[in-house]
Amino acid sequence: MTQNTSIARIDGIVDGKRISTQELLQNIYREVGRGVRSFEIHASGQYNIGGPLWCEGDDPIHFTVINPGQRLGSMGMSGTTIVVEGSAPADVGWLNAGADITVRGDSGDTTAHCAATGSIYIGGRVGTRSGALMKHDPKFSAPQFWVLESTGSFSFEFMGGGIGVVCGYGCEHLESVLGHRSCVGMVGGTVYVRGPVADVADDVWILDLDDSDRAFLQEGLPRFATKLERPEILDQLMDFSQWRKIVAKTYEERIVRSLMPIARFRQEKWVEGGIFGALYEDDYFVADYVERDELRLRSPQWLNATYSAPCEHNCPTYIPTQKRIALLRQGKVQEALEMVLDYSPFPASVCGQVCPNLCIDECNRRHVDIPVKVDGLGTLSRHISVSPPREEQEQRIAVIGSGVGGLTAAWHLRRKGYAVDVFEKDSAIGGKLRQVIPAERLDQDTLEAELQRLQTIGIGIHCNSAVNAQRFAEIVSQYDAVVVAVGAHNPVVIPFQGHERLVRGLDFLKDINRGKQPAVGRSVVVIGAGNAAMDVVIGAYQCGATEVTAIDIQKPAAFDKEIEHVTGLGARILWPVHTEKITEQGVHLKDGRILEADTVIIAVGDRPDFSFLPDDYRDEKGFVKLNDTLQCLENQKVFVIGDAVRPGLFTHAIGDGRKAALNILRQLAGHPLDTFAKAPMIPQDRVRDEYYHPMNPQRVSEQEADAEADRCMSCGYCRDCHFCEDICPEQAIVRRENGDGTFEYCSLDEKCIGCGICAGVCPCGIWVMEDNLEKYLED
Repeated sequence: MTQNTSIARIDGIVDGKRISTQELLQNIYREVGRGVRSFEIHASGQYNIGGPLWCEGDDPIHFTVINPGQRLGSMGMSGTTIVVEGSAPADVGWLNAGADITVRGDSGDTTAHCAATGSIYIGGRVGTRSGALMKHDPKFSAPQFWVLESTGSFSFEFMGGGIGVVCGYGCEHLESVLGHRSCVGMVGGTVYVRGPVADVADDVWILDLDDSDRAFLQEGLPRFATKLERPEILDQLMDFSQWRKIVAKTYEERIVRSLMPIARFRQEKWVEGGIFGALYEDDYFVADYVERDELRLRSPQWLNATYSAPCEHNCPTYIPTQKRIALLRQGKVQEALEMVLDYSPFPASVCGQVCPNLCIDECNRRHVDIPVKVDGLGTLSRHISVSPPREEQEQRIAVIGSGVGGLTAAWHLRRKGYAVDVFEKDSAIGGKLRQVIPAERLDQDTLEAELQRLQTIGIGIHCNSAVNAQRFAEIVSQYDAVVVAVGAHNPVVIPFQGHERLVRGLDFLKDINRGKQPAVGRSVVVIGAGNAAMDVVIGAYQCGATEVTAIDIQKPAAFDKEIEHVTGLGARILWPVHTEKITEQGVHLKDGRILEADTVIIAVGDRPDFSFLPDDYRDEKGFVKLNDTLQCLENQKVFVIGDAVRPGLFTHAIGDGRKAALNILRQLAGHPLDTFAKAPMIPQDRVRDEYYHPMNPQRVSEQEADAEADRCMSCGYCRDCHFCEDICPEQAIVRRENGDGTFEYCSLDEKCIGCGICAGVCPCGIWVMEDNLEKYLED
């Protein structure tokens, strides 16, 4: 069909009488069928104008509309353009499926409700629940919803994707340009907002703009002004210092810890001994009728290192401390101290000083007296030197970011002979370990020694080398693999009223570590009670505060030793506490109390900056789309690790760096990638603590770290004690030496009667009895 270039005028009032919506729409359909593609609609409240229209040849359709009714552009298709001269009532762009809609006046409730793609531009205000349930199918471009002035209450409710832009133009007098209770249930997408914001739901963070955000607004605002035919608005709107963005919290960020984990409740409170404790308990009963070999009811299996010890299982870096201590017990001290470097290049600074030591928390020795001092073992490896690789490989790997995760990846790859270049935007390497951790928690000489060890093996260090989009593209093209380890350096801010008065905790700590002395006054309130918040408390005292209070809405997430440290300095920690607003007086709580403060610092989390990555690398929440091997879905040569994936400890980042490095090695060799699933933790009741005599905790605490070898219970890892060999009544167990210096214990089937004594006496839980009945029945 040949397109008709004429403009069809369709009136909503004919012969002085308002026609029905159905008749008006049929008139439109009729003209479309005749080839008309441009319309002037002088409506009288008829609804659904510009709804779903398909045209032969996908010709674009344009509507200019006056006085429309509800659901203007509802389910509008791609290629449909609608311009309203004036205002429009509710449901503009409802379920928009690609239409370009401009309303040069106000718009009613639920504007852009459920929009899936296309663009909606509003030249005034919008009503309640506008932008609610916006979504984004990655097959199509993200929906965009631009508002010049303000929104009604519950805006962007349950938003799942897309982009909202609320300019707040001329709305400085409002309490909030987003109305009340905006962003309730928001799980995806981004809302850019300019002007005062208050009463935003707890489901979101308010963040500063990054480079990609500014680029988006730089391009979009002039287009918006052109759509509205209002170029004069740009002078105010292009000042990006007035803009912020709102993003949804991740699932992990929404989780609130319960006072008692369900697993612990089930074990300790529900059924004594565990959920199956009343039904089954293996007592290793010895039958009177004795058989050997395949006729035994049970046969012993020496499962050395099949299970992980609690220290290894709870270490995010996967360090097998029980194996390290076994080497010390054998007198192989140098080998033991070097072994940890196969897992982490920071055994002294991280494991020895700043790590909360989850390994220690779960050590089975705590059931006897106190846990093994694993942190002291890490300190012993401070001065261990490592030689550069003997052979050089052809491939080159780039690491973006020089925090502990990035440097760990570089360390492992370089030790295998690969050329590794680390790009760091700061003037020195070390990331948050150097920039944030208070000096009283981390000896700077120790840190420098370990950073120097990293550099001696030939890693290429490039400081003052910020990576933007162009540089990233160059790096990807020039290197055989890329590790993105940028950490999380954008502090999140809860949108309380007066949140602009808050000092960001991460920035505060960085200033201190740069040698500055931020002025905080006498009284400081820290919002947040995680580990980072505890560092802020320490920093506040260093800057001269005499009264510091940390508050949180839930039980403090900081580890016990961090809490003990700050309370020892005199700090208070209050919870559950809900903040109402921030004023010059201090923090106003929802229960009416006021915590007076000269300075209020927020430390509730940080977000990574991925503005240098292509848009298709990222999901609706702005995080990189990864598989379970930390590999980018859009580019398999790119791996992302550490806080850039999820917030965690330094040891999590080190563990991620090692896993990424090992998977890069596998990928370059053409092997499938690994998820590095941990072996199951050995059950505590399998480790025989009755063999160990309790020691006075004071005397234990005074021992040197290398003396801990005798105290380690070697959970799941044979300590070569010969108990099983000596006690077997049938002399069925023998010890065999292997050619590589290792050993193993074996049970001789022709002698073993399956009594289970070996399993009963093994202090490490190595011997287990397996049911032989099924094999017997098969035979």
